[in-house]
Amino acid sequence: MALQVYSTAPRTSMVQNSLCHGIIANKLQTTVCVAIDYPQLNMRRKERRLSKGFRPTASLDAAAAVAEVGQVTEVNKDTFWPIVKAAGDKTVVLDMYTQWCGPCKIIAPKYQELSEKYDDVLFLKLDCNQENKPLAKELGIKVVPTFKILKDSKIVKEVTGAKFDDLVAAIETARST
Repeated sequence: MALQVYSTAPRTSMVQNSLCHGIIANKLQTTVCVAIDYPQLNMRRKERRLSKGFRPTASLDAAAAVAEVGQVTEVNKDTFWPIVKAAGDKTVVLDMYTQWCGPCKIIAPKYQELSEKYDDVLFLKLDCNQENKPLAKELGIKVVPTFKILKDSKIVKEVTGAKFDDLVAAIETARST
């Protein structure tokens, strides 16, 4: 799968066409990322007939994903380890969740707040669906939500369940070591 990055004049609109699996639009910036996984990917840009006003500015492989502090970054089986390795000695917190999990939905906004609070910690989330099952097994998930805290690409703490206070304590402990 490839990730096409398009930019346009400032506006807060989302674009979707027949080539798209999904769209991510940032209302503050003028960037739209479109995940494409079709044979049409090999067609010339003109032939793809993407919406007017959007021009490709970059094309990234899924393994070249980048995560930033101050926000929660969605990862998958292909992007997780490259991001963790790139983080170096920075603390990384991984939220392992599912779409159907009630407690996962309840703690998600609090997890987002934590990502904004700790500017020295990288916050990731992994949907434990069929596609990401190999990574979930590798990380030893048994229940959702499960939070894994990593440092130097090694798991140093784990919090199972939607236990916000335990998660904060585990993050503080990992940051101080």
